[in-house]
Amino acid sequence: MPWLQLRVDTSRQQAEAVEDALLAAGAVSVTLQDNADQPILEPALGETPLWDQTRVTALFDASIDTDIATHIASSVLGTALPQHQWEQLEDRDWEREWMQNYHPIHCGGDLWICPSWLEPPEPQAVNLMLDPGLAFGTGTHPTTFMCLQWLAQQSDLQNTSVIDFGCGSGILGIAALLLGSDKVTGTDIDPQALIASEENARRNGIAPERFPVCLPQDCPPAPADIVLANILAGPLVELAPTLSDLTAAGGRLCLSGILATQAETVMAAYRPWFEFDAPRLQDEWVCLSARKRAAAE
Repeated sequence: MPWLQLRVDTSRQQAEAVEDALLAAGAVSVTLQDNADQPILEPALGETPLWDQTRVTALFDASIDTDIATHIASSVLGTALPQHQWEQLEDRDWEREWMQNYHPIHCGGDLWICPSWLEPPEPQAVNLMLDPGLAFGTGTHPTTFMCLQWLAQQSDLQNTSVIDFGCGSGILGIAALLLGSDKVTGTDIDPQALIASEENARRNGIAPERFPVCLPQDCPPAPADIVLANILAGPLVELAPTLSDLTAAGGRLCLSGILATQAETVMAAYRPWFEFDAPRLQDEWVCLSARKRAAAE
């Protein structure tokens, strides 16, 4: 299906108003992105930051009259649209293009992450067949990859219980099961993530009772041998008491989604209960692993 794309270059102060105006003019989607290479890493809790120079891109059906759409947007905005340009968007099969660029990933040891539509490169290896759907987690991002590396290096996963907190596509929990864990509980605030986790578990031949999924408020309180949490530094700090309670004495913790500059803050929140290993580092991201002290310590 052909599309028209309208790019509008605007300021932080006007970006949301421009977004509303384009939606009122008939845009089927609107995205906001940096227009001046200004990094915004992790926002503060409750904050939705924008860049000083923001590009607002709206997608329209190709049958729309661009003059009328521009007029409507300007009327809603109350002034002429800032610098803007209409473009014909090439008609492409975006889903197929994404699939063509997602390749098997070797995570160390025998563990591979393989797109579900491809044959595993090493059929005798531990191959996690993945289709992330709408959920986060393909193994390509450093935060996920480092967690997978950590799991692949654990030599004693047999018969362990695991909690995958913020399970996304289910990639970490399924990897733990394929590597020998007995049961994983996956939890996420996004219902789409729970659906994706269930589908990916089924795709990998994992019985539902071995990978139950639930919303965080429904997560069983019983502590697990291993707790995995690949989310963001802010929530990880807030969740420190919760994740500590979910980790059995002597159990292991693996945290990711953390920038290197945030590592010390996150570790400080968990040190009352945990002893940390040396951080793993990839690009600007870190993965933190730790063991919970025994109750008598």
